[in-house]
Amino acid sequence: MSEKGGKGDKIRLMADLLRSGATLTDLSCPACASPIFKLKSGELWCAQCQKKVIVVKEEEEAREIEILSALSQTETTILTKIWEINERLKAEEDPYEIQRLGSVISILLDNLEKIRRIGKSKG
Repeated sequence: MSEKGGKGDKIRLMADLLRSGATLTDLSCPACASPIFKLKSGELWCAQCQKKVIVVKEEEEAREIEILSALSQTETTILTKIWEINERLKAEEDPYEIQRLGSVISILLDNLEKIRRIGKSKG
């Protein structure tokens, strides 16, 4: 009678990680307090949250990681919007709407370039 997300499922996930070559660390997840595993790739992973865990040693380093994460999320959003607008542009026949959509894509591309430039200087 194990409910989804129950204790048995968590143990099974942890066992699967160990079988795949991950090692148990002495760290615990800041979100759920579950043990953290080190994957073969070197990444730290929380089996319960099913998320990558990043360990920071200093407040400044934590801030840099937050900034890089925000830049990455913004980059993903901009790329998604460019793709969505491009799909609309393919079907559009009105020259004024084509011009408007083209301008929006141009602005998004400029912003994408700025984000990538900032990311390179931070990372």
